[in-house]
Amino acid sequence: MSDLLNVSSNPHVRDKNSTSSIMLDVIIALLPTTIFGIYNFGYRAFIVIMLTIISCVLSEFLYQKCMKTDITIKDFSAVVTGLLLALNLPYDIPYWMAIIGGIFAIIIVKQLFGGIGQNFMNPALAARCFLLLSFGTNMTVFTYDSITGATPLKVIRDTGSFDLYKMFIGTTAGTIGETSAIAILIGGIYLLAKRVIDIRIPFAYLAVFSLFILFFGNEKFDIYYLALQLCGGGIMLGAFFMATDYVTSPITSRGRWIFGALLGILTGIFRVFGPNAEGVSFAIIFCNLLVPLIEKITIPKPFGYVSKKKEAKNE
Repeated sequence: MSDLLNVSSNPHVRDKNSTSSIMLDVIIALLPTTIFGIYNFGYRAFIVIMLTIISCVLSEFLYQKCMKTDITIKDFSAVVTGLLLALNLPYDIPYWMAIIGGIFAIIIVKQLFGGIGQNFMNPALAARCFLLLSFGTNMTVFTYDSITGATPLKVIRDTGSFDLYKMFIGTTAGTIGETSAIAILIGGIYLLAKRVIDIRIPFAYLAVFSLFILFFGNEKFDIYYLALQLCGGGIMLGAFFMATDYVTSPITSRGRWIFGALLGILTGIFRVFGPNAEGVSFAIIFCNLLVPLIEKITIPKPFGYVSKKKEAKNE
């Protein structure tokens, strides 16, 4: 009996992509913003990146070893989680906090819920929010060129203006991977070209957010102000690299449009009406929790399906 093949019912879908190949593409796409982050912030940024990656990979290995389950570190998903977490952290965060973030992302958010494919929210963003709530000062005070000050988004909120060129290139204060809009866009275009991600979520996210800022922002119908908002904070990194996470985003086409639109609205609300100038991380995590509901209302009906209510009515 053990030699018999187990054949499931059709349809059968074949795809050359594997988890490891997809994760490698994501790592490649993140290289421009990673390299720029190290160039922009120096050796401490490199150390933080290494610490989060190592802590994520090691946490996954040790947990699976202790639980006597399959070791999955070769699929590079833990590497991607560690890299994304680092890119969402200030370069001068204490090293031990970066390590705690990596452990939290893998053990608490990923492995305790069954490992890859089972987590209910993005592990890297969940860890960032955990660190933000636990160590707010270290996560919200940014230093650039030896000067401690506000992020561009905070300056924009207070004054309504900033140097757009600096924000587009990335020579500003912020987290390691969020400052350079051009570097993030290069990576996003790579993922779209390789068909690793779908255009629906990032397009809906950025389009709806743009409309929200134009109508409700501090500088209404100001294109320059809108460009500052799009280049500032983590919205570009979130739209292309975290909102599109396979596990925590809808699989249906309509669901992806709805998911992206909700992200745009929530991020706009957080930025315009919230106490802080940012809001991407909390918007994505909140929408991650809505994914089961979004999929339930957008899943296509099977051909010939008749609802129970319609059957009862026909009878």
